Amino acid sequence: MKKKTGNTKKWLWNWFTKQVYMAIIAMGVVVFALFSMLDVITRHNQELSVPSFMGLTVEEAQQVADANELRLEVTDSVHIPRMMPGAIYRQNPVAESKVKKNRRILITINAKSPKMVKMPSLVGYSLRQAQSELSSSQLKVGKLIYEPDLATNNVLEQLYEGKPVPPGKELPGESVIDLRLGQNEADSVTFVPDLIGKPYSIIKDYLIDNSLNMGKVSFDATVETFQDSLAAFAYRQEPHKGAFGDTAVWLGTPVHVYFTLDKTLIPTNEPEDQER
Repeated sequence: MKKKTGNTKKWLWNWFTKQVYMAIIAMGVVVFALFSMLDVITRHNQELSVPSFMGLTVEEAQQVADANELRLEVTDSVHIPRMMPGAIYRQNPVAESKVKKNRRILITINAKSPKMVKMPSLVGYSLRQAQSELSSSQLKVGKLIYEPDLATNNVLEQLYEGKPVPPGKELPGESVIDLRLGQNEADSVTFVPDLIGKPYSIIKDYLIDNSLNMGKVSFDATVETFQDSLAAFAYRQEPHKGAFGDTAVWLGTPVHVYFTLDKTLIPTNEPEDQER
């Protein structure tokens, strides 16, 4: 009788142990499945590099977008006389940005004729506010002209083709508006940003953000068309950014930028290379 009881206890123990092992294995399978599903849902580590749609027609760009599992949306149009009508002039996010599948890419196309827009009132605004206001009105910041004033980067006057332009005046979209700005003597210095590797399409805004002007623009032999220029990136600049980001210049200083499509020209240590 004792032997039978002992066998029963042993059987029950083995059965219980087996059930525990099976439960642990089942839990492991469930956890693994959940993490696998989470990776699929969030597309973990599956970021894509956004291709350049600049200069393509919407139909051509759609083919590229489909091949890269991205979505295109035309959000605006501008008029660039040197560019083919219907070609893509601007995209957001910019080329080579890292995004996930099915990300929406906003594009601006080149219209056949200029769209007329109204000049906003910028006097009294800061440079940053004026830049945002012009952008929302489909106008561009041109040259920054500094003169003595109590408030640095305060807009004193807005100019179109060298003459004051009143608020409400209709101008062709993408017109360039020069700004006369204040400059306090105690706050008249800025630092040169690093432009190397950045695309041509964003460098002007990047300089304006740092209270600087675009100087001489040079393209090498790899840039043959207007569409090429939109895809080109900077490989050299003067003045360049210091080794510790400490190259100080006066507000409004022009920065000369050199562009290429050849990525091998990007220096590995830009400040030192340019000093040589």
